[in-house]
Amino acid sequence: MLFNSFQFLVFFPAVTIVYFLLKPAWRWAWLLAASCYFYMAFIPAYILVLFLLIVVDYGAARKIEQSEGAARKTWLVFSIGTTVLILFVFKYFNFFQGAIAQVFAAFGGHYTPPVSTLILPLGLSFHTFQSLSYVIEVYRKNYRAERHFGIYALYVMFFPQLVAGPIERPYNLLPQFRDIHRFDEARIAEGLKRMAWGFFKKIVIADRLAVYVNAVYGNPADYYGWPVIMATYFFAFQIYCDFSGYSDIAIGAGQVLGFRLMENFRQPYFARSIAEFWQRWHISLSSWFRDYLYFPLGGNRVTLLRRCVNIMIVFIISGLWHGANWTFVAWGALHGFYRVVSLLTQEWKAGLAQALGIERWKELYKFLQSLITFHLVLLGWVLFRARSLADAQLILSRMFNFSIGMPVNSGISWDLLVVLWVLVGFLVIVEMIQCRIGLRILLSRQPWLLRMAVYYLLLMGIILYGEFGSRQFIYFQF
Repeated sequence: MLFNSFQFLVFFPAVTIVYFLLKPAWRWAWLLAASCYFYMAFIPAYILVLFLLIVVDYGAARKIEQSEGAARKTWLVFSIGTTVLILFVFKYFNFFQGAIAQVFAAFGGHYTPPVSTLILPLGLSFHTFQSLSYVIEVYRKNYRAERHFGIYALYVMFFPQLVAGPIERPYNLLPQFRDIHRFDEARIAEGLKRMAWGFFKKIVIADRLAVYVNAVYGNPADYYGWPVIMATYFFAFQIYCDFSGYSDIAIGAGQVLGFRLMENFRQPYFARSIAEFWQRWHISLSSWFRDYLYFPLGGNRVTLLRRCVNIMIVFIISGLWHGANWTFVAWGALHGFYRVVSLLTQEWKAGLAQALGIERWKELYKFLQSLITFHLVLLGWVLFRARSLADAQLILSRMFNFSIGMPVNSGISWDLLVVLWVLVGFLVIVEMIQCRIGLRILLSRQPWLLRMAVYYLLLMGIILYGEFGSRQFIYFQF
């Protein structure tokens, strides 16, 4: 079920009303049933994949807690191995078979890879990482294994963040399923406002930008120069509004029900370095890789060379997590390269800034850092959005080709292009307010009538200009 669908417009109020009418002891069961229905609206049979994942990790965590010594590690390896195997079969089988065939071809051999026709279950990468975080925390003795099978199943399947996160940790989400969440009008109003802003970002901004982006990136041989540059800028804001919009809806829906989900975005395009970008973008994933891969590899406690290697490993695996395509691997490797170069030139950059005296103009210095970081990220988005490495190369080669005689736009009217840039500008202004004071705080200081007018305009914008049910969220494919 899509958040941006009429079906969800009926589903969510019904779930919320029944949830607060039920006795607290039965609310977990209602949420689990609702979450199952929510997921089965896609491909019903694939709930069996989730059920297998839940059974394996629930049982393994119990065994880990009951075991000592080598047996604990054996159960951990079993859980991780099974979970990763499920992910591999559905998501990476064809990719790795194709890679093997390419290796054979490079050495003059021939290999006909078997092809899997399995469809990737929606959000499988998110389910697996949330399950793995639970098992690993139990293994580290940071969290006790959950005894209640139904509540653990709800931890994996909680519908607001079921398909695209945030990727929660057990110590944040699991205890909340035992809390008594009372009907609180103020909290519910805040949650609905958060959802409304998420819907606006998704169906008004992201889905309208997608029309132009899809036209150019879907046919890269037909475009060059400004249309390609505009499509690349538009995609940066499309993917941000699409994914952060989903997170806003998920967090807001959880808030309506009384649950606190972790923040997933904090104005990432204002980051002043790539390291800071990843502290602001998809926070639940970047912190997952930090805690469960980078730190176990040694983190910052190793030699500089080893640290650089660890950074590259983490970013390449992160790229592969996003999709079974060399474009994602290259995207991850590019961000790893950015981080390594930044790390190696840290002292040189500080010395250069001091020598130029640019730090005396702090605001200008911050602006330049953010501008450079944004465009480094923008270059990476070309790899992320392109269908293949060949397409990415073609797009980059045509981006600054301003020859005469080729199409100058994607068939979209200039009036609509102006609207798209106005939407982007509006988003940037809102993000600036969020950075400096916080939009909610600013609105809370305004007269009641002005606040209601803002909420009314936001709602009317969604109703009049939203594209309901027309486009899935980008991260659903992961």
